[in-house]
Amino acid sequence: MRFFLGIDLGTSYFKVGLFDEHGKLHGLGRRALLKNSDGAVCEVEIPVFWKTLRACIGEALKQAKLHPDNINAISYSSQANSFVLLNKAGKPLTPIILWSDERVPGPSEALMELNERSDFLMSSGLGIKPGIQSMIAKIEEVRKKEPRRWERVKHILSISDYLVFSLTGHKISDFSTSSMTGLLDVPSRRWWKSALDIFMIDESLLSKPLNTGSLIGKITGEGAKLSGLSKKSLLFSGGLDHHMVAIGAGLPCSNSISESTGTVLACVNYTKGYHPRVGVNIAPGLDDDHYFQMAFDANGAKALEWYQINFASSYSMLELLELADKIEPGCDGLRAKPCANEYKWPEGFLQRKEGHVHAHYVRAILESTGLSLRDLLTELDPENKATFIIPSGGGARSRLWLNIKANIINKRFLLLESSELACKGAALLGAVGTSCYKSVNEAIENQL
Repeated sequence: MRFFLGIDLGTSYFKVGLFDEHGKLHGLGRRALLKNSDGAVCEVEIPVFWKTLRACIGEALKQAKLHPDNINAISYSSQANSFVLLNKAGKPLTPIILWSDERVPGPSEALMELNERSDFLMSSGLGIKPGIQSMIAKIEEVRKKEPRRWERVKHILSISDYLVFSLTGHKISDFSTSSMTGLLDVPSRRWWKSALDIFMIDESLLSKPLNTGSLIGKITGEGAKLSGLSKKSLLFSGGLDHHMVAIGAGLPCSNSISESTGTVLACVNYTKGYHPRVGVNIAPGLDDDHYFQMAFDANGAKALEWYQINFASSYSMLELLELADKIEPGCDGLRAKPCANEYKWPEGFLQRKEGHVHAHYVRAILESTGLSLRDLLTELDPENKATFIIPSGGGARSRLWLNIKANIINKRFLLLESSELACKGAALLGAVGTSCYKSVNEAIENQL
């Protein structure tokens, strides 16, 4: 039997799933990612990155009772717009600067110039324009405010580019992660010179983007020491987390949409042909004819976590959800605004009554997210073609939340056996790359 490792470089957690050629999960490592959050700054120190990843890999191997040499191939699922700057020797000049970092005070002239270009949408595929949390905004901040550091920069690597570079020595990226920078010309599938010129970025600083599922190479001795992996394992290019979830959910072979309720609310589908539009991001899929589309909303799980921490800390999240399950739909009139956590208490809630208790507030937040998901699906799938919704993320663990969403949207939610779809999608690429299957579609049909 052959085994494949899927690495999910998440914002809150790193996860590593070890799957066999049939898609069965044998081991899962999961660790919270310790971040430096000082005011607007949000970074991960390089030693923390490797310590967290090694722990996840070790835990997955231990659960599966396997040795690193047993892993045939590896791939990854990546965050967007999280990056690190390296010097000529390949040594980090910065920690990993996460996408959620807000050090940039406002949009610069360069960012506005890029976003206002008449060809921006058609070239980049980004119907949701880059803002101050984008990689390019932070790179410009470094270039302007830290010129001495910028002079030493010889490599600009996304978090997954850094993983690839460290494991193999190759400076390789993938189209789907690269597309979210706003620097990729999606139709030509190469770096967009006009965008690079605006931000004064030389193309040599960036990794070479390849198709998702491309062979990169074997793990080097140094890469094996850093990660706890084997020099015998092959690494294949992965993709953006939402793309990997879509593959793990089987979207390339179905007419479904995947939804993820995590830090943000996200929906993804697969489509034939390149048709950029405002409000939706479109990026290269698994071949030249197919693309995956993404729509996002900030009204994810943050409000629920905020309420539990600030107003119901004596209850576990599971206890709060059990209480909310006893409340009738409509919450006795109580309504939560989208992102209720961003308002001064109690302005994030409408039609409050004296008799409303924790259960009402929690269910109101769940219903608010369901309404946001309905609007997001309308944005992504205006013709209502999707047959099923496939959930992932933390929200997929709550049957109550799934039922609320299903009732609001009036669609069936298909809960797959494996909940770690990003890891599964990445591992599936390894199975295809090592010829367990002739294509991703064949792998999906056999594994799901």
